[in-house]
Amino acid sequence: MANNHRTIGNVCRGIWNRLCLGIARLLFPAQVRNPFYRMAGVKIGKGSKIGATVDIDHSAPELIIIGNNVWVTRGVMLLCHQRNLAQYEVGKPVMDCELKYAPIVIKDGAHIGIGAIIMPGVTIGEGAVIGAGSVVTRDIPPYCVAVGAPAKVIKSFI
Repeated sequence: MANNHRTIGNVCRGIWNRLCLGIARLLFPAQVRNPFYRMAGVKIGKGSKIGATVDIDHSAPELIIIGNNVWVTRGVMLLCHQRNLAQYEVGKPVMDCELKYAPIVIKDGAHIGIGAIIMPGVTIGEGAVIGAGSVVTRDIPPYCVAVGAPAKVIKSFI
């Protein structure tokens, strides 16, 4: 979607997404939240839990794919869009750069620690653990622990 170019359909979809995601954040327990996330377009596998106050990108929740038995803990941010800074120039407002969208895939059995930020285009491997407060900007392999900003693998179980 080009910057500042919105159709009635896009606006209505945005309102629906914000409504579903906003309600989901308030519900307890975690299993009760999933139907609202799914109504907004998030793909969530069986046995997965999304903690309270998780921020899911309201502009493209359909780009988020969460596998089976995944735990996304409190305060995590899942972002599917960012500014395309390849077009950025000195003196040009950053807001004039178009948004680029990319999916987030969290594979089966992964665990995302409190307050982590997952950036667009990232795949988190099966059984991977992301430490609290980490910023994930690149793919994380299966069965490892990744921490930091940007997140780096500190231990592999394979």
